[in-house]
Amino acid sequence: MFPETIATDRLRLERLTRELVDPLEAYEHFANGDDIEEETQHISWNPHTTPKETWDVLGEFEERWEQREDAIYALFPREGEAGTGEFAGTTGLHFEWDKHAADLGIWLRKPFWGRGYSGERAAALFALAFSRLDLELVSVAHFSGNEQSKRAIEKYVERFGGRYEGRLRNHLVDADGEVHDAHRYSVSQEEWSDAVSEERTAVSFEG
Repeated sequence: MFPETIATDRLRLERLTRELVDPLEAYEHFANGDDIEEETQHISWNPHTTPKETWDVLGEFEERWEQREDAIYALFPREGEAGTGEFAGTTGLHFEWDKHAADLGIWLRKPFWGRGYSGERAAALFALAFSRLDLELVSVAHFSGNEQSKRAIEKYVERFGGRYEGRLRNHLVDADGEVHDAHRYSVSQEEWSDAVSEERTAVSFEG
């Protein structure tokens, strides 16, 4: 149902499994990366505390893929990019099939910040959601105070004709159980179709 691989101009998205990414290697990124505290400051999970936690999380990704609840991918820069082939982070869609909708998410390691990768993988996942899965809406939200995500999201949501829907009070809970306001954006299939008809988007699916 979901493609195993998605390729863009500069990125390769591969289904995230324990076979693709060695759990011990993944643990080093999820737990002990040089910038892990900064990387996880505005997201819903804390740095991992044991390799078993990483093993279990990767297993949950595999299960939720099989159950068609989430499509989670590992991000790798393609040839010509700094860090070619290196694990750069994760991204994916969480599906709400009864609403014909999905939520977009990303976690990116700091060495890969500032390259426009967030917008590039968003373009790929919009194409997956709208052209392959025929969903009607994709939404994305960020914690209040996360200015970096705000800038990135505003840029690609505007590019694809979407809109800012507003501030949702007490909407997100972080890994420590603290409640936060969220800012929500969305792009509809119609808005996306109108936008991509006017530009070149290089996205290919495999598997």
